[in-house]
Amino acid sequence: MDAIDRRILALLVDDGRRSYDDLGRQVSLSPSAAKRRVDRLRATGALRGFTAIVDHEALGAGTEALVELFYAPGTLLEQVAESLRRRPEVVEAWSVTGDADAIARVRTRDNEDLERLIMDLQRDGLVVRTRSQVVMSQLVSR
Repeated sequence: MDAIDRRILALLVDDGRRSYDDLGRQVSLSPSAAKRRVDRLRATGALRGFTAIVDHEALGAGTEALVELFYAPGTLLEQVAESLRRRPEVVEAWSVTGDADAIARVRTRDNEDLERLIMDLQRDGLVVRTRSQVVMSQLVSR
């Protein structure tokens, strides 16, 4: 991967619908050369796909939080994943090192809805405790 590939990736992160003509113009390549670069980035896995970015707040989910999840001993990672997949409020989740077993990024209508979600997670018996941080503002987004 060279500087042109990195620039193409940055441009696509900024706008995944950017045309090959625009990409080529931005990096001083022809549209077909830009397409070949994008195709190679996809083939090598450096570029995994294109996606829409949803404004959750516009959809009524104004509260974002990171929830650390502490599971009962013996809980399998697949059980954790399945439990979190069933909850539409969970935007992303990761297994992590440290005290917590997993961290989930969640979007809810408000703090009351966040509290309901946390209580639901604890109710199934797998989660023994949680620790949450409500996001105040986003400082960096890439």
